[in-house]
Amino acid sequence: MFPIIYSDRFLDHDTGSFHPERPARLTAIVNALKAASFAHQLTWHYPTPLTERNVLPWVLQVHTPDYLEEVQAIARRRGGGILDPDTPVSQGSYDIALLAVSGWLDGVDQVLANNRPAFVAARPPGHHAEPQRGMGFCLFSNAAIAAHYALEQPDIQRVAIFDWDVHHGNGTQCATETDPQMAYCSLHQSPFYPGTGQAYERGMYKNVLNIPLRAGSTVREYESVIKGQVIPFLQHFQPDLILVSAGYDANADDPLAGMKLYPEDYGQFTRLLLPLTPRLLFGLEGGYDLDSLGQSVVETVSACLSLG
Repeated sequence: MFPIIYSDRFLDHDTGSFHPERPARLTAIVNALKAASFAHQLTWHYPTPLTERNVLPWVLQVHTPDYLEEVQAIARRRGGGILDPDTPVSQGSYDIALLAVSGWLDGVDQVLANNRPAFVAARPPGHHAEPQRGMGFCLFSNAAIAAHYALEQPDIQRVAIFDWDVHHGNGTQCATETDPQMAYCSLHQSPFYPGTGQAYERGMYKNVLNIPLRAGSTVREYESVIKGQVIPFLQHFQPDLILVSAGYDANADDPLAGMKLYPEDYGQFTRLLLPLTPRLLFGLEGGYDLDSLGQSVVETVSACLSLG
């Protein structure tokens, strides 16, 4: 069985009319998974409620108290606002973003307990959120927070984050590049938003691998760098757990980028990762064409189920 961590509450993060990071993204994923031939092999898990798990100490491993106070104030006291022109906050967004963190932590628990992959279908996304600011649709740095949490679990000494979103995860890199127990690897379109992620950025412990790719790159270019650079980088680091910042906005149909991938390509990327470790947690980042988003998640999960 394959765990999906999801809650309808994630739909209540209201980004307003016409915003690309919208609730329909999760609806498309859920509908695609429930229509898949392997739907009977999925188990659906509600994130641990905030009343049962205090996620704030984990969030504060990455973000400053002042930043948390800012997000909370915009949401609860002002009833909504913006962190930057791309990143709206609605009345419920603070609590929903914390619930998304809880979902990622649950995903870590699932993977470590079962020694098998899992998928977190949560929003808002997180890889652009820096310690002192949210940006790029992101409120809290979910993957980096989950990495800190994982390192406190028994027998976990090293955690790697592989980010295949079309944008560089500036927030994730910022939260990991000075920690020798973490590694960060990103494939991203360049030049492109947010303008970070140059190849020469290697981290304090040579624990960062950025691979900028030109617009129009296809599965051929992606597979070449995954096999030639990403896999050797991860093998050298020897992570006990790999977190995948699973953005699907490098699809050819995506309206916000210029890459030429297709849903089945993400299944292939997943199959390339599986020999490294069965301890793989996939968590949603970007992806804004609803059909290709839903089918890409289906392909990712299908590849994991091929483990048997």
